[in-house]
Amino acid sequence: MSNPTREQAQQRADRIRAFQQELAQLQAEQVVSLAPEQRSAISHYHQRLLNHYASSLDIDADARSRQLSLGMRIASLFGALALATGLFFLFYQFWGLFGEVAQVAILLGSALGSVLLTFWVRARDSSGYYVKLAALLSFVCFVLNLAMLGQIFNITPSDKALLPWGALAFLLAYQCNQRLLLGVGILCLGLFVAARVNAWGGFYWLSLGERPENFLPVALLLFGMPLLSDQSRYSGFASLYRSMALLALFVPVLLLSYWGEASYLPWSSALIESLYRVLSFGLAGLAIWLGIRRGWPEVVNLGLVFAVIFLYARLFDWWWELLPKYLFFLLLGALSVVLLVLLQRWRKRGLGGEQ
Repeated sequence: MSNPTREQAQQRADRIRAFQQELAQLQAEQVVSLAPEQRSAISHYHQRLLNHYASSLDIDADARSRQLSLGMRIASLFGALALATGLFFLFYQFWGLFGEVAQVAILLGSALGSVLLTFWVRARDSSGYYVKLAALLSFVCFVLNLAMLGQIFNITPSDKALLPWGALAFLLAYQCNQRLLLGVGILCLGLFVAARVNAWGGFYWLSLGERPENFLPVALLLFGMPLLSDQSRYSGFASLYRSMALLALFVPVLLLSYWGEASYLPWSSALIESLYRVLSFGLAGLAIWLGIRRGWPEVVNLGLVFAVIFLYARLFDWWWELLPKYLFFLLLGALSVVLLVLLQRWRKRGLGGEQ
């Protein structure tokens, strides 16, 4: 037997269950018939494989295990949030009782200790639930420690704090295979890049939200990450990069289509808004086409969602003041039905092409 990752083993187990169900259906419909020794050999092999994966990688070997795993993931997440919140209030409850040297020692010790605890748990937890709890606690502890060190030494808040926060989030995400921490790391990295672009434009870094175009380089950077670095060993990481990249692209474009004054472009607000309105449909169409071509369902879905948002926003601009409200919503409903029919035909055409 090979040594797959937990996600690969879970996918193999799911395929085995689907194969068993389909084989039973085919035999019931007398499409295929296997000899008893063949059925026995396949069944024994699959059972041995599932037992091996369940014991060594703690996969969900059946539907009951899958249901319990969902509850365990939720419990792990809420447990991490509760422990982090408790740690936060614990620090502030007794913080004034310690001297400055003791405060620094506690902060450094807790940050280093929580990271070491995470790696210790990772080496012993095949399920990933406890390591998720430890990793989230470690990250929150690190963020809290940097913030409190800044207060102790009266350091001016800076966007540069996002860099070590993001670096630790990325480290824990890749070492512990945690998508939640990867999302946090992407958020920290995106905010840092946007803040730097904002500062280079001559603005204070906290006003980065006043210039939506600050996030466009973030979108380009995030979309290129899974292309430049192989993410196949990490389940869902590439999809998360692409999803966050599209959000960093489409949300600023949507804002700028109504808020031309926030653009860096030296043109009139009306011209800038018109430009981004045209660009929004082109980018949404490009995302849908690219997602279909490369087999990226998250790109297709986000492209469709924002294409519909852009379309309905334009319809609101054109017809809300001109039409009675009942007629406006009836037209929206009719348009939704037309879109549904078009997408259904497109889907059937795609299925026919695959056949």
